[in-house]
Amino acid sequence: MTTLKTPQVTLNHKLEGAAGAPVLIFSNSLGANLEMWAEQAVHFSDRFRILRYDQRGHGGTEVVTSAFTFDDLADDVVALMDGLSIDKAHFVGLSMGGMTALSLGIRHPGRFHSLTPCNCVAGFSDEARAVWNERITAVEDGGLEAVLDGTIARWFTEPMIEREPERVAAVRAMVAATPIPGYLACCRALKTLDYAKRVGEITLPALFIAGTHDVGTPAAAMREMHASVSGSRYVELDAAHVSNLERPAEFNQALAGFLDSLT
Repeated sequence: MTTLKTPQVTLNHKLEGAAGAPVLIFSNSLGANLEMWAEQAVHFSDRFRILRYDQRGHGGTEVVTSAFTFDDLADDVVALMDGLSIDKAHFVGLSMGGMTALSLGIRHPGRFHSLTPCNCVAGFSDEARAVWNERITAVEDGGLEAVLDGTIARWFTEPMIEREPERVAAVRAMVAATPIPGYLACCRALKTLDYAKRVGEITLPALFIAGTHDVGTPAAAMREMHASVSGSRYVELDAAHVSNLERPAEFNQALAGFLDSLT
């Protein structure tokens, strides 16, 4: 892994896989880092040049505490591509990364072959923004430990938690290691998310991946986005919020089928 300094932020990233192949970018969720995509990196590295990176304030990427929006998070991706001399790429993002994908599709379509937004929404209601305020207060008062149990309960189904306790514990440790100022800054960015009226502007080939048991970014919201993007595909997995971690084989199969259809 290495870092690249852009005018806005220094981004931690890892570039690997097939030299000269099309580039496939993976973007992490709130509270995670690029390691959440480890199984996808292995699965696709023989066919693609894999670029994983940490969003602002996560993993090894610089913490930015001044206010920013998802437009800024999307611009980070383009700046990273520019710095690595990547003209176009396929983009996959989950939750916060999926919301970043929406912004890229709306604002930078010429830089991408396709988008795969996973387990995300295009905007939040006033009630949902109030929940974000509550989470911000909880973390300010008690650190990430205050929200870890709730995070794991949202991210995985109960059968997954019972079936694979070691994997779940590793994810819990990943969330706990997130820099608190970076986590809080991204929470504040999430409160500003407002692409609901613009999702229909996306013209790139798109695959929406949802989790049947996802309460934070419900499958119904994913189906609405799919319906508004002409020609897009939709896949729903038997998973909660982090579908790529709970159902990696099915996730990889869905993504591979989509990417194969574009060649």
